[in-house]
Amino acid sequence: MDWDKLRIFHAVADKGSLTHAGEVLHLSQSAVSRQIRALEESLSVTLFHRHARGLILTEQGELLFDATSQMVRRLEAAAARIRDSEDEVFGELRVTTATGFGTLWLAPRLANLYKKYPALKIDLMLEERVLDLPMREADVAIRMKEPTQADLIRKRLMNIRMRLFATPKYLEEHGTPQSMDDMANHRLICQNAGTAQVAAGALMVAELMSHDIPSTLTVNNYFGVLQAVLNHLGIGVLPDYVAADSPHLVRVLPDFESNDVPVFLAYPEELRHSKRVAAFRDFVMEEIASFRAKMPD
Repeated sequence: MDWDKLRIFHAVADKGSLTHAGEVLHLSQSAVSRQIRALEESLSVTLFHRHARGLILTEQGELLFDATSQMVRRLEAAAARIRDSEDEVFGELRVTTATGFGTLWLAPRLANLYKKYPALKIDLMLEERVLDLPMREADVAIRMKEPTQADLIRKRLMNIRMRLFATPKYLEEHGTPQSMDDMANHRLICQNAGTAQVAAGALMVAELMSHDIPSTLTVNNYFGVLQAVLNHLGIGVLPDYVAADSPHLVRVLPDFESNDVPVFLAYPEELRHSKRVAAFRDFVMEEIASFRAKMPD
């Protein structure tokens, strides 16, 4: 198959429109249309369903789009490795991590990375879904469990635990629980059971709920939990790393916490020599060392 036609097909499938694909490719709509027709004729299949609102891939089109997407990601990886042969650290680095860790721990520290490498462009993707690093959905991942995908370089950064926190104002108004039974007199703020979260946190919440807590607020990420706690709504289940950056929070029931949750940094084997990846890895390691030095027990 002709790569030029495949490149044009990929743009059309990605944009869902001949016009928008033409704008990206700097080609006229008619030129794009001719190339798509020629590709369909060469394959003897229909790749798109055409309707007034745009183009939708057929089943055969979906198969081809999956193949061209893999080709594009491989080409991007090759381009990244070529760029990384330069001495200067620059260009885009796609980093994925969980919403809570990304918003509460990583994002506030990125200023230190940019000070050192001002030409670096970070694309921070915060979601609970585990992105496919070998397929180049992201360059680097920080995950709350050990990655299981093959061909990944992985490094254990630290362990975290889920703990209970509240503000001094809330505790002054509602009292400080001295035992688990006292939690029945307080509002619990936590992630809801249907939210993707670490197993240790879910088990901790399940144990708390077994004590028949009458008032709860559930949120689908830890950033929302923290905001509710900071606004004195109740006692929140939060990762212990928030305590280091929010020293005004008070730990509640200090003998009650989750099991260890491992934090791993991972990236594809093919990016082993990437200067951008190395710069980000070293930055994270330095920040971890500084963070652990001031982390309360």
